[in-house]
Amino acid sequence: MQTYLLADPVRYPYMTTAQIRETFLIDSLYEPGALHLAYVDLDRTIAGMAAPAGGPLALPADAALRAEYFTERRELGALNIGGSGSINVNGKRHALENLDCLYIGRGNADISLESKDPSSPALFYLLSYPAHTAYPVALVRKDEANPTVIGSAETCNLRTVCKYIYFGGVRSCQLVMGVTHLHAGSAWNTMPPHTHMRRSEVYLYFNLAQDAVVFHLMGPPVETRHIIVKDLQAVVSPGWSTHAGVGTRAYSFCWGMGGENQDYADMDVLSISALR
Repeated sequence: MQTYLLADPVRYPYMTTAQIRETFLIDSLYEPGALHLAYVDLDRTIAGMAAPAGGPLALPADAALRAEYFTERRELGALNIGGSGSINVNGKRHALENLDCLYIGRGNADISLESKDPSSPALFYLLSYPAHTAYPVALVRKDEANPTVIGSAETCNLRTVCKYIYFGGVRSCQLVMGVTHLHAGSAWNTMPPHTHMRRSEVYLYFNLAQDAVVFHLMGPPVETRHIIVKDLQAVVSPGWSTHAGVGTRAYSFCWGMGGENQDYADMDVLSISALR
């Protein structure tokens, strides 16, 4: 499990492009047949990806966690962005189709992930935060995720926002998790941009064509930078950083947050004219 130590807003203005990418971009989660995790010191975030192929992949308790099993003191969201698959939690099998999401609460010792058909494998994006209590395992289907269309074609940000784990839906301790799908012809996400010091956020970009990229904007609103992101790469956003982006074509991204406030609407909206 690779560890990421994030920079603060004082060091950030002096960082090179390479240093910004090394600090905020998680670019090596996906590997067919493998499970990879990344630990971020901000809010003790763990982001990962499991790509089961020939057989099930067990979720390990990395030595850095000092735990007997992964969710001993953690909760976990698992979003399937691939083919049909399943997640076994303490012997109970939960079948997940594309864009279904499973919440796994604290205290579940045995977790494994597998594909239904190796020729069309599942791909599970994992996001985890510490948990102070246990909430039950809950499966949210794609069509149950409260899809809401926002934005407009005129502003190039027509998109559908789907909420899976949030205060008004599946309960969790810290984790808030959902997906945004850009409509064909739209490219901008999360406009107008915002910050929220009450929680940090991770964006996992997917459904992005191999020859396409997203220019992800980050940093304080008066000193923005960009990170060029490809398919199945993630960007970590501290509370002091704006987060928005524009793609060379339409795409999807999973947004996930952890911190002291689970209210989805708790954000400090920024004026586009104030960005620098």
